[in-house]
Amino acid sequence: MVEMKITAEPGRSTIIATGVFDAPRQIVWEACTDPELVSQWWGPKSFKTTVEKMDARPGGLWRIVQRDAEGNEYAFRGFFHEVTQPKRLIYTFEYEAMPGHVLLETDTFEDLEDRTRMTTHLAFQTVEDRDAMLQSGMKEEMVEIMDLLEELVESRASQKRAAPAR
Repeated sequence: MVEMKITAEPGRSTIIATGVFDAPRQIVWEACTDPELVSQWWGPKSFKTTVEKMDARPGGLWRIVQRDAEGNEYAFRGFFHEVTQPKRLIYTFEYEAMPGHVLLETDTFEDLEDRTRMTTHLAFQTVEDRDAMLQSGMKEEMVEIMDLLEELVESRASQKRAAPAR
């Protein structure tokens, strides 16, 4: 399990989450920008996640759809403001069922040699939007998806270490 620190100070419209992964920064970066990899960790385990768009470049769009066991769909979308490989992603995030409640997400990837510190800064439009997200179970879901991301990046890092040098 990735050790996550999630900070949501009272009266502020932000959430900051930090976790350290036992994988090199490039592998964590790829897991966050490659549509095939994103679909393996983004969202609760009980949902099927489909990445419909993931154009990780400034101005590029993304859209992800999750389906639960009953077939209900939950769609999310946004566009990339900044893509500085492999250091930083800045993009908007909107749950399509609640249009207009857009947040700005900044993910930074800090190189710790064979490990990576990923910090996610979520900036909501209002404190009320931030609090509603927290009350929806977002903290628990964030921990679950970060654990899934950790499994993926650690597996990819192990494969890379085990691969014969060319």
